[in-house]
Amino acid sequence: MAIRAALDEWTTPDTSVDGPAAHIDQALDRVAAVFALDAASADLLLVAAAADLDPNIAAAYGILLGAGGPRPATMALALELAGLPVTSPVGRSALGPAGSLRRWGLLTIGDGPWALGQPLTAGPDVVAALVGAQVDDSVSAAMAVRVPGAEDLVNADGVEQLSAALNAGHRLCWVEDPPGGAGPMVARTAFAAADIRCVTADLALRPTGLGLPEVVTAAVRRAGLAASGLVLESAERLAADAEASAAVRLLDRSPVPVVMVGSCRWNAGWHRALPVTVRTVPLTPQQRIALWRKQVSADQVPDSALVAYRLTPEQIETAAAHVLAQARVAERDPDPLLVAETVRMLGGSSGLRSGLGWERTTFDDLEVPDETAAALKRLASWVRLRDSVTARGAVHGVGGKGTGIAALFTGSPGTGKTLAAHVIADTAGLDLMQVDLSGVIDKYIGETEKNLERVFADAENLNVVLFFDEADALFGKRSEVRDAHDRFANQEVSYLLQRMEQFDGITVLATNLKGNLDIAFARRMHFIVHFPDPDVPTRERLWGKLLERAGAMDPADRVDVPRLAAAVELAGGDLRNIVLAAVYDAAIEGAALGMRHVVTAVVREHAKLGRRAPTGL
Repeated sequence: MAIRAALDEWTTPDTSVDGPAAHIDQALDRVAAVFALDAASADLLLVAAAADLDPNIAAAYGILLGAGGPRPATMALALELAGLPVTSPVGRSALGPAGSLRRWGLLTIGDGPWALGQPLTAGPDVVAALVGAQVDDSVSAAMAVRVPGAEDLVNADGVEQLSAALNAGHRLCWVEDPPGGAGPMVARTAFAAADIRCVTADLALRPTGLGLPEVVTAAVRRAGLAASGLVLESAERLAADAEASAAVRLLDRSPVPVVMVGSCRWNAGWHRALPVTVRTVPLTPQQRIALWRKQVSADQVPDSALVAYRLTPEQIETAAAHVLAQARVAERDPDPLLVAETVRMLGGSSGLRSGLGWERTTFDDLEVPDETAAALKRLASWVRLRDSVTARGAVHGVGGKGTGIAALFTGSPGTGKTLAAHVIADTAGLDLMQVDLSGVIDKYIGETEKNLERVFADAENLNVVLFFDEADALFGKRSEVRDAHDRFANQEVSYLLQRMEQFDGITVLATNLKGNLDIAFARRMHFIVHFPDPDVPTRERLWGKLLERAGAMDPADRVDVPRLAAAVELAGGDLRNIVLAAVYDAAIEGAALGMRHVVTAVVREHAKLGRRAPTGL
């Protein structure tokens, strides 16, 4: 072929060694073998790439086309140089949109005055592959992920099943990966067991503005040019994309084996054919700790401070590196607090009501009776040790039962239910996802259930504490069906009952009206914790803590905490409002906080609540 001769003639004066055309031919043969290119397609690809392989060839193309300088080959010129008539069905098919050259983006066709005058170009990644280099295109480079080495910790059964599927020639496989699982690592280890190299792309890193088929095409091309299989992470994002079916059809025709890893089940609506499916299991606490120990020693952070975090191997590697970096910057040793803050950053989301930037809460911030505090600490221990318990066996039950933990907090407004939910999350190093009822409840039939399903799915994927405040609005009693409204309202409650049983996360419900909840929810609650109205000693402790944060006090008008605790029979939330209003009044006056400010705020708070203010203050 003239192109090969030109490459040797113009770039290799020494005829005693093989010219670059021989090396390019070998690379071209590999690309053709991977992408199943026939001889005509391979020749057309070489013609298109030659303009970027040697500037002299680009200049020659310009001369042949009658242009004033270097040019890429047009469709007509490429067919002629490849020895194909312009009327050849083989050549036209090879350059058509359904051919492998264009389907996988090995070459692109630009705008021209007519079809045969359209220029053909090969991407920089294709040209690099022909000269034996790797230059990823911008899309593939954006989605590429670094791979941690912890193959010894993955699920052996999943690896064996997946490698068997790859050895059997299955081109598309699906790994269902629960939160805290090692799905991507299972996929990579299975490729290694099948003696197939692989590259990894993450759909979560997909550049904005690009369609899913375009992104998938770039990922497959990168794998094909590297003669490797493809691991496609965050595949659950297909569920929210209108182009999911088109993308899956592309992957099903992939020239390289593809293993998709997602946190959800395969959706049969994506494609008529069903892939081989492997389900992984979360890493055990011991496996997660072993990953942490590769960077963080037990002397710095004990096992008990790590066992609660249900992270993937990739997340643990990222978190451990960040903990060490933060410790160096702060000139301190790594500690459980740094680990907790890092994990919160790693799982942060705009939908979370708690996270970095919020003051972390502890049990010291709660002022509740001893019985309530004991129940809350027991709940916190369950959350912390959940994975250790589930690793022992199906103790939560079988038949679709989830491994989640559910708690119901009851009590009057302001008794500390919301604060307790934050404490449970913070002590476990998790974020709190507080459900916004206005964004969930919908007047249209079926929409509320769809919104709730998204909430539950997000909570499972993010591994957060799911918090329903004013839970009786959603979990109310089912009533006798008198009309369609009653029937659909009962369906919503029935859906919640089923979803709560299948949930694999931590759920906290808070209500002021326990009697309004459907009785069937009681069986699904592992904890029912009552928050009573505070007694005098509790109120005195609450006043003391709140006033400690109020700044300077007026020594001439001291706040009488015992008198306030005995006279003001309000809950902690109301006392917080009183102190806040009193501090603002003092600031307006330009004075330190005194009893007069507190008494005025007490009167206003009682008026706001429609209650008579206490006398004798």
